[in-house]
Amino acid sequence: MRALAVDIDGTLTRADQSLDPRVFEPLREWPEPVVIATGKSLPYPVGLCEFLGIPVRIIAENGGAVYLADDDEIVFTGDREAAHRVIEQYSEEGYSLGWEGVDFANRWRETELAVSCDQPLEPLREIAEREGMRVFDTGYAYHVTAHDVDKGTGLTNITSRLGNDPESFAVVGDSENDAAMFEIAGEAYAVANADDRAKSAADHITDGAFVDGLLEALEMIRNDR
Repeated sequence: MRALAVDIDGTLTRADQSLDPRVFEPLREWPEPVVIATGKSLPYPVGLCEFLGIPVRIIAENGGAVYLADDDEIVFTGDREAAHRVIEQYSEEGYSLGWEGVDFANRWRETELAVSCDQPLEPLREIAEREGMRVFDTGYAYHVTAHDVDKGTGLTNITSRLGNDPESFAVVGDSENDAAMFEIAGEAYAVANADDRAKSAADHITDGAFVDGLLEALEMIRNDR
């Protein structure tokens, strides 16, 4: 059976972004390594792995932060200074990050910055392009990140440290930030609620959305072995 890499938002969650408890046992019982791959900052997937009771193997910040419990090392890549320049210019043009109250979306970010999806996207993309950066629209946030950082580079980092390669992994996700993993994994599954970029890069699209789609994908992976 293949090792597994799974996204969080839109894949392990319900439509309201709450974690669906039906994912707990399948991930705990998966016989091969499980990697949590997310656009969220490092503490979120670390906490998720610990509460699930699985080894902490994570790709965070869209590949900008990678941690593998097997060798107890965090690898950071990206250009946070450039991301800050993008946000400074965005703010000077009258826009904001859009997070109300304490900005937990960015508080622990090391390699990128995230803007709320209720803020204008095109001005952000234009400024990012001028600064040599790009923007991932995950449907949950706009992520300002470096061009050479994505979940695919994160998966390559982890697989090399595990002593195998990306083709040994099956990947499940829902967004354009998952597409880079889809393109290098052995099998790629987009859940039904996935965006067009993810669907076009996937090998399979599930009938079910959100966790229904994840569970469907896991069954397909088990049967394929």
